[in-house]
Amino acid sequence: MTLHHEEPTILKQMKKTNYSYVGIALIILVFGIWSIPKIVNHFKKSDLVFIEINGEAKKVPAFSFTDQNGNTITNKDYEGKVYLVEFFFTTCPTICPRMSKNLVQIQNSFSIHGGNFGVASFTINPKNDTPEVLKAYAEKYGITNPNWHLMTGDQDTIYALANEGFNLYTAEDGTVEGGFEHSGNFALIDKNGFIRSRTVNGNPIIYYNGIISEEEKYDEDGFKEEITMLKEDIAKLLKE
Repeated sequence: MTLHHEEPTILKQMKKTNYSYVGIALIILVFGIWSIPKIVNHFKKSDLVFIEINGEAKKVPAFSFTDQNGNTITNKDYEGKVYLVEFFFTTCPTICPRMSKNLVQIQNSFSIHGGNFGVASFTINPKNDTPEVLKAYAEKYGITNPNWHLMTGDQDTIYALANEGFNLYTAEDGTVEGGFEHSGNFALIDKNGFIRSRTVNGNPIIYYNGIISEEEKYDEDGFKEEITMLKEDIAKLLKE
């Protein structure tokens, strides 16, 4: 089974600074970390599928970190909520600002849903990104949803959550711009903590591109923005 992104374009992306993180992450998804996903139909409540890994529907692993307000936040704080997961860092010079702007736009689209929608943002540079730094970042970008937690903690634990828990590539690399590599994708989580996805051409996309904005529509390689479909799918999960 193949994803809806074609391999040659991914390889071209790796040559572009702003997209190198996404290319690396998607290649890892295709070639090894994530085994070929299966659609789980027996739980299906909408046209959004569950992803089955090793015979089980993939669920968010347990986590516990400190957010921008100094509070301890765990996966249990998101129970009963539809939410997005991302990995980022506040000094990211390339894709993070674009991802954050797209997330704020999504936040504003679902402001009427109050406590039913949230975002979990995990910094991959916890040495720099203290709660105080995260709070300033939240204020800079207009993060107002009380269920949007920007979290910091032990770096090894965060990297394990990204690379093993979500199979979203994350690494520290002093040779790349910004000093870190990470995926530019968002994971969509339902009210019961399961990772959900729509299908494209019969295949689950697994995660949603978080870099290209609705206004841009397409990037220079012809990839179409996925923020519109993500908002549509959030709305579907909120109705489940």
